[in-house]
Amino acid sequence: MNQVNDRSRDIGEFVPRPDDDMVICRCEEVTKGEIRKAVHEGMWTVTEVRRYLRTGMGLCQGQTCGKLVKGIIASELGIPQSELEPATSRVPMRPIEMKVFAKEAKEADGNG
Repeated sequence: MNQVNDRSRDIGEFVPRPDDDMVICRCEEVTKGEIRKAVHEGMWTVTEVRRYLRTGMGLCQGQTCGKLVKGIIASELGIPQSELEPATSRVPMRPIEMKVFAKEAKEADGNG
């Protein structure tokens, strides 16, 4: 059985470390300590940590922090990184003003 799926095993209690205030996900300002604590609270996959803390959901979509987050989770679980499935990658999104859509609609109607 994959160790990530064996939720019955004890990984020990969360013990703070001196480098826990290091920012890992700059886009969402998530620290190493927050990631470590999330693992000890039961988030054992990259996807679970992502949904809980929003790591990898900022502007870079995990391009900067993805490998670091995965490494921290694996380290806390005491398993190789290869046992963790990567989070689903998504295309970066940016807000678009409604006037852009209005202009496109006018051009499509031939009124632009």
